[in-house]
Amino acid sequence: MTVLKNDRFLRALLKQPVDVTPVWMMRQAGRYLPEYRATRAKAGDFMSLCMNPEMACEVTLQPLDRYPQLDAAILFSDILTIPDAMGQGLYFETGEGPRFKKVVSSQADIDALPIPDPEADLGYVMDAVRTIRRELNGRVPLIGFSGSPWTLATYMVEGGSSRDFRKSKAMLYDNPQAMHALLDKLAQSVTAYLNGQIKAGAQAVQIFDSWGGALSAAAYQEFSLAYMRKIVDGLIREHDGRRVPVILFTKGGGLWLESMADSGAEALGLDWTCDIGSARARVGGKVALQGNMDPSVLYARPEAIRAEVARILAAYGEGTGHVFNLGHGITPEVDPAHAGAFFEAVHELSAQYHR
Repeated sequence: MTVLKNDRFLRALLKQPVDVTPVWMMRQAGRYLPEYRATRAKAGDFMSLCMNPEMACEVTLQPLDRYPQLDAAILFSDILTIPDAMGQGLYFETGEGPRFKKVVSSQADIDALPIPDPEADLGYVMDAVRTIRRELNGRVPLIGFSGSPWTLATYMVEGGSSRDFRKSKAMLYDNPQAMHALLDKLAQSVTAYLNGQIKAGAQAVQIFDSWGGALSAAAYQEFSLAYMRKIVDGLIREHDGRRVPVILFTKGGGLWLESMADSGAEALGLDWTCDIGSARARVGGKVALQGNMDPSVLYARPEAIRAEVARILAAYGEGTGHVFNLGHGITPEVDPAHAGAFFEAVHELSAQYHR
């Protein structure tokens, strides 16, 4: 069992006592940091950076070196590694985001998709996890992650990013059997992928359901949450002598927190559109909560950032079970000093809630 010098993130996810509210940030290794931009330039492009375990480790650790208040590291990778390993041909178009050379549009396309082996087909991710764990040397826990089956399916069916998910929703309603077949294959793939990360050293995992909030209430239950539950049921939950907590994050999922809390995950990620105090009243007895400051607050002055941190901490109230985070990823234009003010405020202002 690895000795963790700082385990308050894992403790909060398991609703155990902590001295201050732990904090980390989605996309904490990213373009807002000059040191990240320098490493990415050296790598040549985004996927070359993801596929180089030493460089992926370097950028994972950069925010921890800059901000000693961070209570967790998150693997530097991308949610679209699984579709890429299924042969979809991931590439990134400048100004357009991720694209796929192949598009899934029929049952035959779905039948032809392999379920990737984590070590054989995604070994660069597993090597990155092992490298990061070694270099962290117990400083903080490492979070592994994957996209949710529904979110991955939208990219595979649309061929990239989408505003209206026209093709994905057409398949969902017109040919639900095909969509279920795709989601089932993706659920198997995500389960194997996350278990591979856990075996390689990830100490908690997060499922990013970025586009679940685009679904109707009924479609969310059937085509997104059902498959995330399947994944949670199949995950390794004890490793290296510890519980491995699972966080579910559906952007726009505030309406469905009660059913998400029944998924078997230890924690739910919240975006900024729901009040964390209300969310705690609804589900806090069952799960920990992660979130949920609007990322745009980081454009404001440090005093304003501090005031918003204070408001969210007060809304959650006393006791454990809260991991402070943004409600979505930090944006590239944020001043790194403002991120530092955010982390400092969380630790400084939260101590009073843990006496």
